[in-house]
Amino acid sequence: MLFRLWDPAGSEPPGLTWLPDRAGFEPPGLTWLPDRAGSEPPGLAWLPDRAGRRHLLVGRHALVREVLADPETYRPDNALDAVTPIPVSALRILSRHGFRLPPTLANNGGPSHPGIRALVADALHPVRVEAQRAWLTGLVRRRVAGLATRLRAGEPVDLYADLAADLPLLVLARLVDLPADGVAVVKEFSRAALELFWAPVDAARQRTLAEVVGAYHAVLRRFAAGADGLVGRLRDAGHDPDVIVGALFFLLVAGQETTSQFLTLLMHRLANEQGVTAALVAGATKPADVVEEGLRLEPPIVTWRRVAGRATVLGGEPVPAGTSVVLWLARAALDPAVTPRPHDFVPGQRGSRRHVAFGAGAHRCVGAHLARMEAAVVVAETAPLLRRVEVVKAPWCPDNLTFRMPDTLLVAARSAGQVGAGQRPGR
Repeated sequence: MLFRLWDPAGSEPPGLTWLPDRAGFEPPGLTWLPDRAGSEPPGLAWLPDRAGRRHLLVGRHALVREVLADPETYRPDNALDAVTPIPVSALRILSRHGFRLPPTLANNGGPSHPGIRALVADALHPVRVEAQRAWLTGLVRRRVAGLATRLRAGEPVDLYADLAADLPLLVLARLVDLPADGVAVVKEFSRAALELFWAPVDAARQRTLAEVVGAYHAVLRRFAAGADGLVGRLRDAGHDPDVIVGALFFLLVAGQETTSQFLTLLMHRLANEQGVTAALVAGATKPADVVEEGLRLEPPIVTWRRVAGRATVLGGEPVPAGTSVVLWLARAALDPAVTPRPHDFVPGQRGSRRHVAFGAGAHRCVGAHLARMEAAVVVAETAPLLRRVEVVKAPWCPDNLTFRMPDTLLVAARSAGQVGAGQRPGR
């Protein structure tokens, strides 16, 4: 569904009262503004949160791009504002760990952004990323072979935990010097950060999350004091230690966690798109085209936020200065002005690559090429396996304004007669 509404009988926390999901229906009370441009679908709606603050929801593709292309009018300053206001008790925990997150990448609309971004982009340069493709292919191939053996023995396997969860982190660690902590520690930190800042959580949960996020932030601070590689280049460029830690924070959250989420969501979709996996196995469909349709229809990030830096007009609607603008990226990808079959998974269809899963403009995801490479490898190597499995337990995505955060993707082997039976009409 597009929005999840809180249980009115519960003791829900303050914050946004609606949570965009990937596709489905609109909630009661959502009224799109009259379309002044005379085109469909409608693209703007005002929605309140429980504190009475209004947010402008933007759903049309052209309007989303208009906002993303103008970081002066629509500033990124609120990108890390907590959806649920953080109570003093949790703030004290963060402060005890020395937690600070100054404008660095996604939340930086100032003059330091281009320089920081350039150094990070160099670390994730497409040439360096492509150099990891053969290594990643070998790793994924070995894992898939092991999973296939277990499936043939009648054992169900978890494609999230056993394949996708740590792949992006392992690749990132080959490109950027990172603290030598175990995968489980980093994953706990990154998922805790996504929950703390973007989910509806109560005060007790916020304190627990603050402890996890704060403790690892302290690890990053100690690492940033003397590490080489990207950290050393940021330090040599004169950036403050807090900025260096902030860059590492964003890399670990956005540079690997969202990609492992996408891999899980995409494999789940492909397990139910037997026509697509058959075409992949036959060589009739390119993995890169499948990845683009996956990004369009199964994005791990469904919304992003901006704040109006000055009074303006968007789609004919006056937008006062200071307005919170919520960009509904997932809905924009379903705009019929972009693709002829917006709700269908059709690799290579016209407009497929015009999604905004990576954002756009000055703050477009700096790791887009990395995520695409990783996903293309996983698609190519898992297609034969995905043709022969059925989903036993689909991923569950918790309430979160921006990130889908899927968990277990449990699959089991299909019987020989079932292979191909899951093909959807028209594929």
